[in-house]
Amino acid sequence: MSSLFNDYQPGNFFDEVYSADMAGRPHYKALLGSIGSLTPSDYSALQKTVDAAFLRQGVTFTVYGDNKGTERIFPFDLMPRVIPQREWETVEAGLIQRITALNLFLDDIYHGQKILTDGVLPAELVLSASHYRPEFRGIKVPHGIYIHICGTDLVRDDKGDYYVLEDNGRCPSGASYMMENRNAMKRAFPEMLHSLPVRPVDEYGEMLRETLAHLAPPAVIDPVIVVLTPGIYNSAYFEHCYLAKQMGVPIVEGRDLIVRNDRVFMRTTKGLEQVHVIYRRIDDDFLDPLVFREDSLLGVPGIINAYRKGHVALANSIGTGVADDKAVYALVPKMIKYYLDQDPILPNVPTHLGIEPKECEYILENLENLVVKAVNESGGYGMLMGPSSTKEERSEFTRRIKANPRNYVAQPVLQLSRHPVFVDDHFEGRHVDLRPYVLYGDRVRVVPGGLTRVALKKGSLVVNSSQGGGSKDTWVLWEDRLDMPAETPTVP
Repeated sequence: MSSLFNDYQPGNFFDEVYSADMAGRPHYKALLGSIGSLTPSDYSALQKTVDAAFLRQGVTFTVYGDNKGTERIFPFDLMPRVIPQREWETVEAGLIQRITALNLFLDDIYHGQKILTDGVLPAELVLSASHYRPEFRGIKVPHGIYIHICGTDLVRDDKGDYYVLEDNGRCPSGASYMMENRNAMKRAFPEMLHSLPVRPVDEYGEMLRETLAHLAPPAVIDPVIVVLTPGIYNSAYFEHCYLAKQMGVPIVEGRDLIVRNDRVFMRTTKGLEQVHVIYRRIDDDFLDPLVFREDSLLGVPGIINAYRKGHVALANSIGTGVADDKAVYALVPKMIKYYLDQDPILPNVPTHLGIEPKECEYILENLENLVVKAVNESGGYGMLMGPSSTKEERSEFTRRIKANPRNYVAQPVLQLSRHPVFVDDHFEGRHVDLRPYVLYGDRVRVVPGGLTRVALKKGSLVVNSSQGGGSKDTWVLWEDRLDMPAETPTVP
């Protein structure tokens, strides 16, 4: 065994790589053999080479309100996560089932609302969601699809079972890092990736473009597609530019677009060019000052009317944020049963709803044992980690929950699975989750990989980059085992 792993301890968690007796899992065999041929200094040199490449290429994210500066290089750990094919098939089937049910739910609540009148879901909870858009009831969207791009966060418990932590159906981020992570691995381990049955992720740009093109208005053969960004100060601006480049389409800001006769045009050096599909990375509130926030300078006046009349398509659709609401998330298993007559393939994390009086009482009595989340926050913000919280923090959350119980949910603390991460000259276990990307165009497709996010702080369960997290490449295999010989990685 390499000295890199001599002191590695799986601990009382499900370890992705090692069993409790330090036996390497079969699908990691070749990878461990290859890394095992390296000395700590060799491996460190590879990691530094990749870090330098990220720095040169500007692979960044933004942290708001941090006195250390906002722009950061995205932390990347070189040892990949490996998922065998049979395991991935279950994940893929569960994700397809979930996005299918969510789209049926969105189509229903913006039209007949049958799931509410049948009493399957509480109308008060759904219709009070801050991102529910009642003004869009009855509006027909292309092909009845609301969520075209989804990033669903998955975790594994101490038994290795997968759970859905949350859905991201508005503007899910991270696909660019998934692709750049793979590019980094190609530079660090070119022979290994070539010789092992790892499924590619570099087709994501083409898949995304095909998904968007499917939404174009009828009779448009070669649609003009653009990525609409809030601009350079947005936390995901790197990704906006990256995905536009991968698709070969323009990236625009609101000031680059204009609406004439309920059609959207892009200003170009050759004049106005009609736009048919917009991959928007702007929230509903800022998209059209004539409909939503009057003070928004990011959107395009009149774009919503063009959308209503079917002259332009938006991805994702208006009003999808109701499905991102963490209280509505708790009801997805009921949606799956109602619309598909199936049990969930991927279960939810058990969730207590603040809006329910008895569950709210339970939350308030057990704050020190629960993870409490604000229903519309993301990035690890607005959250209380009960076991590591202070008395003052619990007191503040008690006040907040009592003031607005609808705005809070609580979940048990899952002992997330761990994966080896390189620290100084050896590996240590760190908690991970997984964000696969699901595309819904002419069919539902799941990119064979995703963004494995890592809680780089020792003992932390928070994987968000804004809270000190990083990422890994995710290798999905064509076969269940990864035990064929692999070349020794090239050390610079």
